[in-house]
Amino acid sequence: MLLETAKSILLIVSALFPIVNPIGGSPVFLLLTQDYSKESRKLLARRVAINSFILLIVSMVVGTHILSFFGISLPVVQVGGGLIVVSTGWAMLTRSDQVDRGQSQPAVTQEDILRNAFYPLTLPLTVGPGSISVAITLGANEPGHLRANLVALISAAIGAALIAVTIYICYRYSARLAAAVGPSGMNVILRLSSLLPACIGVQILRNGVGALVKTLNG
Repeated sequence: MLLETAKSILLIVSALFPIVNPIGGSPVFLLLTQDYSKESRKLLARRVAINSFILLIVSMVVGTHILSFFGISLPVVQVGGGLIVVSTGWAMLTRSDQVDRGQSQPAVTQEDILRNAFYPLTLPLTVGPGSISVAITLGANEPGHLRANLVALISAAIGAALIAVTIYICYRYSARLAAAVGPSGMNVILRLSSLLPACIGVQILRNGVGALVKTLNG
């Protein structure tokens, strides 16, 4: 059982980590929290990590059942999620330009931190439709005996926890990246990071539309 669990955990982490990509997401996190204090950014990183853990484990354990209940297919999730990511990427590009022009930023309250922890920082920027689709696919196995179900549940919990820990570490210390690369280098990274979510959203949307077309033609 221990070997089966270890293999399942390795599969979950190796499948989800490149898509969640907390290392690449840390500049985006820094961009959206650049007017936050160090303690506020630390609190927000922890909240995003916890939210990501919950989203991933729910997607793996009951994701297929939720979609079946509402009659929603994975391609539809990709199309809807892709549109959200494109919209968020466009908003980030606009925000970036406003900051560069030196416009004043409103004061950040505790309520703002808690509200932004889920949307847009957790969903869709950290755990987006691509991550959710993969998580649902990983959990979409035929029901087995009690031992198999127990292994799947333990593996999902540990795998999601490991991903959440990497998210927290990368987001918690995103400011150190800024200090390491300097203002000019960070400006380049932030501008590229503003464009990437829009491009990723278009790709997710394209994949969803392609899958829907194949389903209709099939």
